[in-house]
Amino acid sequence: MAVFSKFSDKIDQLGLPKPVITHALVGAAIMAWSLKMAVPLLTKNKRKNDKSNKKIVFQTQESDEEESKLAEAEKLLVAQNLKNKKSQEPGLNKEFFKQLSQMIKIMIPQPFSYETGLLGVHTLCLISRTFLSIYVAQLEGTIVKYIVRKDVKKFCWLLLKWFGIAVPATFVNSMIRFLESKLALAFRTRLVRHAYRLYFKNQNYYRVSNLDGRIENADHRLTEDINVFATSIAHLYGSVTKPCFDLMLIGLSLMRSTQKMDSNIFSGPLLSGSVIMLSAYIMRTLSPKFGQLVAEEANRYGYLRHIHSRIITNAEEIAFYGGHKVELQQLRHAYNRLVKQMNNIFVQKLWFVMLEQFFMKYVWSGTGMVMVSLPILTGSAGSAATAAGTNSSNPVAKDSLVSERTQYLTTARNLLISASDAIERLMSSYKEIVALAGYTSRVAGMFEVFEQTAQGIYNKNTVAKSNETTSIIEFRNGLPVAKGRIVYTSPDSTSISLRAVPVVTPNCDVVVPCLNLDIEPGMHLLITGPNGCGKSSLFRILSGLWPIYAGELHIPKPVEEKPCMFYIPQRPYMSIGSLCDQIIYPDSREDMIRKGVTENELRSIMKMVTLEHIVDRDGFDVVRDWKDILSGGEKQRMAVARLFYHKPKYALLDECTSAVSIDVESNMYESAKNMGITLLTITHRPTLWKFHTHILEFDGLGNWCFRKLEPNETQKQYN
Repeated sequence: MAVFSKFSDKIDQLGLPKPVITHALVGAAIMAWSLKMAVPLLTKNKRKNDKSNKKIVFQTQESDEEESKLAEAEKLLVAQNLKNKKSQEPGLNKEFFKQLSQMIKIMIPQPFSYETGLLGVHTLCLISRTFLSIYVAQLEGTIVKYIVRKDVKKFCWLLLKWFGIAVPATFVNSMIRFLESKLALAFRTRLVRHAYRLYFKNQNYYRVSNLDGRIENADHRLTEDINVFATSIAHLYGSVTKPCFDLMLIGLSLMRSTQKMDSNIFSGPLLSGSVIMLSAYIMRTLSPKFGQLVAEEANRYGYLRHIHSRIITNAEEIAFYGGHKVELQQLRHAYNRLVKQMNNIFVQKLWFVMLEQFFMKYVWSGTGMVMVSLPILTGSAGSAATAAGTNSSNPVAKDSLVSERTQYLTTARNLLISASDAIERLMSSYKEIVALAGYTSRVAGMFEVFEQTAQGIYNKNTVAKSNETTSIIEFRNGLPVAKGRIVYTSPDSTSISLRAVPVVTPNCDVVVPCLNLDIEPGMHLLITGPNGCGKSSLFRILSGLWPIYAGELHIPKPVEEKPCMFYIPQRPYMSIGSLCDQIIYPDSREDMIRKGVTENELRSIMKMVTLEHIVDRDGFDVVRDWKDILSGGEKQRMAVARLFYHKPKYALLDECTSAVSIDVESNMYESAKNMGITLLTITHRPTLWKFHTHILEFDGLGNWCFRKLEPNETQKQYN
């Protein structure tokens, strides 16, 4: 106790307050107790963390190995994308404005159109909203003026006017959003119609995906990209037009208010213009290339959808192989690439938005304060009135002077806020314009590819050029040139003739250097040979799907009521519709009625392919998912039913009855011959040889032999 008393005396001599000393001692005691309890727990947790770190290091080593594999795949993917990219990246350049003008001509085809009317009404609403904003700002200034004067009657009357103007103002705001949505939909409709017209011109839907390699996912571009482009350009019109109206009309209103204060009307606008131009130049210089970033994001998003679509399409094959791990890895890789690009955009936006907000929120606000204060600080009438009001003993004059200044400050402040918002929207719209450049590049690039493929201009990765390839195919600027031609003979001539036509795949692999062939009606041709020798390729050339790089193809001119050739693949296509629609495809019900075909004839056709039980079960008008309902053999017989309905001159049969029983198959081939249909068949079944008169044999090395089929000739085995 004596020690504590001496310690207390020492504290009194030093003059320190005892409560402070007490609190310090209690705090030190609590800290020491906390350390005593925490140290054992920390050491125990440290030991656990050391053990877990060893596990984490082992797991990270495994993840690093997996990441290295993904990196290798990413390098290949990036290299492939670089080949497909144009040399000029999307951005604010001449190419962008050229593409945008082409898009505008498609979206607004003529001066007086539905889209022009929408633009006119939309512009009127934007101008009306600007006038309403100026009127509301002036009204609020007048309200504040009478609040300072304590004039209750005029304040209540102006407040009622303020509530009354809110009705048309809110209606105009809602109308602007409504018209923007209608405008985006109208633009999208024009673009979609134009895209569909190009997509189905000259079988472009086949050429783009099979003969050309520039568009990997046409479905994404036809849907998502067109939608985003139309929405972006419709929103951008309002984002640019309304701020311009706001700045012009608000500037005039501010100059009038400044003139009333007997101040210089040019000092404020010159100051604000200089600051805005300087800040805009800085932001323009430091702005990232958002157009390229957005275009790359759209590419990676489209590729991710392409991977999903491929898995859905080939789900059965992947399940049979057990390839879910490989597909999952590719899917994760595509998603990780998309996430990486999005994170890159987020980081770029972080610093740019920071710089943007610094100028817009603080630099411009300070400039606005200077602009508002200049008429009061430098105005001659204002200074004289201030002196008069200060020296005058009349309190009414002083209140009037203060209220007038308050009205000016309130009105100018509201107008400056609106002008600042308008400038901010204009500056922000630059990023939207840059992003629009990326969308424009994708949509315009799609239209360009469609137009080129419709003209027979293709760009696809080709095999390595050899002397044989260059001697058969002519290349210009690294692209093959289809110099062959298709000659349509008169309807009286029904023969098919190939004169020095090479069989060349879309990647310029020469399968057969030169093929000469003459097929007459009734000359049933059997086509045989090993895999990859050009059997199916010949059918694609005869159908006009693949380009002819040399020679001439003479085929009868197609007749609307009766097609010249009808191709049946091994996996027939089942369309959306009823059973009748499946039989008459690609005809419609109107075409069937015009041809005079009745349901009884359709029933007899279904009986010829032994599918009458489906007619009895479902009828002709029931709509079902026939792709899943019918078995493989039933779908092949349905395709033969289409052949019997159309009755073409030539039937191109590519393993089209591989899932049909031999007896039914024989009946269908016999019926086709009785109808006068000339058969060109690819098959591995020896039972079908008896239905043919000639044979075309490929050896897989580019050689071929066309001859008459001998009676009782057996099938040759190919390795």
